[in-house]
Amino acid sequence: MRILTRDEIRAVENRAFDGLFTEAQLMERAGLACADKMLALYGDQMKGQPVAVVCGNGKNAGDGFVIARRLRAADVPAYIVLADQAPTLPEPLAYYNAAVEDGVEVRPFSNEAVHAPFVVDCVFGIGFHGAPRAPFDMVFAAINDSGATVIAVDTPSGTDATTGAAEQAVRADLTIAISTLKYAHVLPPSNGLCGKTVVVNIGIPESCYREPYAHTVTKKEVQAALPKLNKNANKGSHGHLLQICGSYRMPGAAVICAGGALRTGVGLLKCVCPKSAYPLLAAHLTQPIFEPVTENEQKTISMGALTGILEGLPWADAVVMGCGLGVNDDTSVLVSQVLKECKKPVLLDADGINCLSESITILQDIHTPVVLTPHPGEMARLCGKTVERVQADRVGTAVDFARRYGVILVLKGADTVITDGEQVCINRTGNPGMAMAGCGDLLSGMIGSFLAQGLEPLAAAKAGVYIHGLCGDITARELSARGMTVADMTELLGALMSEFE
Repeated sequence: MRILTRDEIRAVENRAFDGLFTEAQLMERAGLACADKMLALYGDQMKGQPVAVVCGNGKNAGDGFVIARRLRAADVPAYIVLADQAPTLPEPLAYYNAAVEDGVEVRPFSNEAVHAPFVVDCVFGIGFHGAPRAPFDMVFAAINDSGATVIAVDTPSGTDATTGAAEQAVRADLTIAISTLKYAHVLPPSNGLCGKTVVVNIGIPESCYREPYAHTVTKKEVQAALPKLNKNANKGSHGHLLQICGSYRMPGAAVICAGGALRTGVGLLKCVCPKSAYPLLAAHLTQPIFEPVTENEQKTISMGALTGILEGLPWADAVVMGCGLGVNDDTSVLVSQVLKECKKPVLLDADGINCLSESITILQDIHTPVVLTPHPGEMARLCGKTVERVQADRVGTAVDFARRYGVILVLKGADTVITDGEQVCINRTGNPGMAMAGCGDLLSGMIGSFLAQGLEPLAAAKAGVYIHGLCGDITARELSARGMTVADMTELLGALMSEFE
C-alpha cells in the first residue's frame, strides 16, 4: 500500500479535480466512505448512542458534516460540535448548511459537548503543522479526556501528515485514512496516536498517482520473493551463511542470530566465535559448523584470527557480522577488513555497526552489497545526529544515509524503514512486546538467511523485517506482548514459514 506526504496526496487530488471530480464531489465521497466504515465497524454500538462529530472550519470539517448526515440517516443520533466558528469555504459551508437543513443538531464547543460514547475528529486534516493555537488546544484536550471511542478522519488532528510530528494532538482509537496511508500513520510520534488505521477508497483512479511513492511491505510480495523449494534440493542449494558473532560476555546474541537463520531455511550455517564462547554456543546449537578462533583479553575475536576468517570468506554466500561481537580495536579491524575483502552480501548489526561508526567512510569504497540494521541509537552514532533528530525524520535520515553510502538501510523501531536510497518501504508488522534484548539478533539471522538463499538485498531485508514482525504479532497473541520472549518467537518461527513456501 502506498504512503504519501501531504504534497503528494494534494497533487493526486489536484489531478482528480482536473475533469474527474469537483472538490465538493470528492469531499462527499470521503465523508460517505468514512461514515460507512464507522457503521461497518461500530454500527451495533452506535445505534441509539450520541456521536459527537467535532469539526473545524476547513476542508476536513466538510467531511465531518457529510459524516454527521450519513450517520443520522442510519438512525445514529449524531450531532456537530463546532471547534471554532462555522465554515466559510464554499464546499464545507454547503455541506454544513445541508446538515442543518436535515435536522442535524449543531453545538458550540464545550467539554460537555464532546462527552459522548463516540467522538469523530474532523477538526484538522492533512494541512495541519506546528502546534495548535487556542481554542484548538483545549478542543484536543477535551476529546482526549472524554473517555469516548475516538475516530479520526484521515489523520488525528494535531499531527503532521508528512513528518509525523505531534506537539499536542488527538489520541484516536481508530483512524480512517482517506484514499491511502500518509506518513503520519507510520512515523513517530503520530503513529502512536492513530490507534488502528484503516483505509477507505473514494474512487480516485490509478491514473492520478505518479510513482514512485513509499510503500508498506506486504505478505504477498514477501511470498513472491522467497525462492520455491526444489524437490531435488540439497543443503548446499539453500545457501551457505557465515556468522561472525558472539563473545564470552554475549554468547546469547550469536545463539539467537543462528536460530533466526536456521528457522528460515538456510542450508549451511558456520559460526565463527571466540574460543571461550564456543562451549556456550555449542550447548544450545547442534546444527551449525563451528569455527572457534583466537581471542583477546576482552574474550572477543582477536586480530590473530583475522587471516583465517578472511581466507574462509569464499565459502559463504552471505555474511552476518556483529551480534554480540564486542567493540574494541581488534573487532573494529575485523569489521573493516571483512567489508573490504568479502565479495558476497554482508549484513552488519549491533556491535558490527558500532565498530563501523568510527570509520564509516570505508563504506564508500566497498563494492559488495551491505545491509545495515541499526536501531535509532546506532543510527544516531552512524550519522552524527541525536536520537531525537533521527526519530524526527526517520525516512529522510534513512534515505540520505543509504544513498550516500550505497547500502541497504533497515532503521528499526515501530514501523521499520527499509530503503536503498531510492525505494522506501515501511513495515507495519510487529508490536511493543518485541522491544527486548535479542530481538534484533533474531532479525539479523533471518535477513542473513535470505541473503544466503539468493534474495536481492532489498528483498531480503523486506522479507526478514516483515516475517520477523509477523512472528512477533502471532507470539504476542498466543502469549502476551508483555510476557513473550525471543525464545518464544524463535520456536514459533519455523511453523510460520509454512505460510511462505
